[in-house]
Amino acid sequence: MNTVSTQAPDSTRGSVRGTGAGRPVLEIKNLSVDYGYGEDRVHALRNVSLTLREGEVLGLAGESGCGKSTLVYGATRLLPPPGLISSGEVLYYPEDGGEPVDILRQPEDALRASRWQDTAIVFQGAMNSLNPVHRIGRQITDAIAAHRPETTKAERQDRARELLDMVGIDPGRISSFPHQLSGGMRQRVMIAMALALEPRVLIMDEPTTALDVVMQRQIIEQIVDLRQNLGFSVIFITHDVSLLIEIADRIAIMYAGDIVEQGPASRMYRQPRHPYTRGLLNSFPPLRGPRREMTGIPGSPPDLVNLPTGCPYHPRCPYAMPICSEKIPTLIEPTAGGSEPGRLVACWLEEDAEATVPPELAVRA
Repeated sequence: MNTVSTQAPDSTRGSVRGTGAGRPVLEIKNLSVDYGYGEDRVHALRNVSLTLREGEVLGLAGESGCGKSTLVYGATRLLPPPGLISSGEVLYYPEDGGEPVDILRQPEDALRASRWQDTAIVFQGAMNSLNPVHRIGRQITDAIAAHRPETTKAERQDRARELLDMVGIDPGRISSFPHQLSGGMRQRVMIAMALALEPRVLIMDEPTTALDVVMQRQIIEQIVDLRQNLGFSVIFITHDVSLLIEIADRIAIMYAGDIVEQGPASRMYRQPRHPYTRGLLNSFPPLRGPRREMTGIPGSPPDLVNLPTGCPYHPRCPYAMPICSEKIPTLIEPTAGGSEPGRLVACWLEEDAEATVPPELAVRA
């Protein structure tokens, strides 16, 4: 697992870090996604709700197969077959304060027009996302020409050079092919393409996967700087919670197609409320402080075709109670140990004010 610093996040960095401030820019309501049809249908996402606010970085974390990519691809109507959105709404709030638009019900022409202008995506695996037979400059200018045909070729070339410089690439590389760039440079090109039309929402699907730790750090710092300078909102998908601690304002943890915990990044680092979140945080070593044993998470994620009864996490949970195998917990504000504004947890421990976490498994402050 690649990691960056695991120290507690800086509460002063970012426009809305830890405050929950800002108007909604994208709101996902009760989104459900299935794969397949009939009796073979798999419920990959079940009534998931999330709100992204203006200027914030919302981290989305969890083990592979938990539904992170399915959530954002479903929300942007980019699900590959046999993916099927069975229910829900995805509301985009215009900058002018007008009525929100449900992306799932937009006509195709309106959807094409809004992509890259309102919402842009940096896909996982830059080499597979870039066309290997076209120069990177053309791939950037093609996106601009498609949405802004009134621009001249010279204007588009100037914009492409500006974007490359913005992400730390020599503008002279505008004539390079993807295979002539390093993995980190290709990922920066993908970020430049996503920012070409100055979108309000940037979705990043594990943009640092397969990069070394040094390049990962550079990419993350670039994203933070661009967000602060340009003011866009980010949904950042990763399996690496330690990375989100560095850059996210809020974090949502997914397990088996559901959100099991969400809240301010700093609070979730210091006091995780869901056993799964505790397990993820205990799976990576600290860079500072005394050494401690990493406990990790026993077992494997459940098969979505045959989920266990009750809470899907209970077979792996060290705090499981009889009710955990009988009923599915709902996402609520926690009550055990005092309420916390902005925190939501789906765990039966949080519905019992007397419930406590064994101290030997608690994450240090």
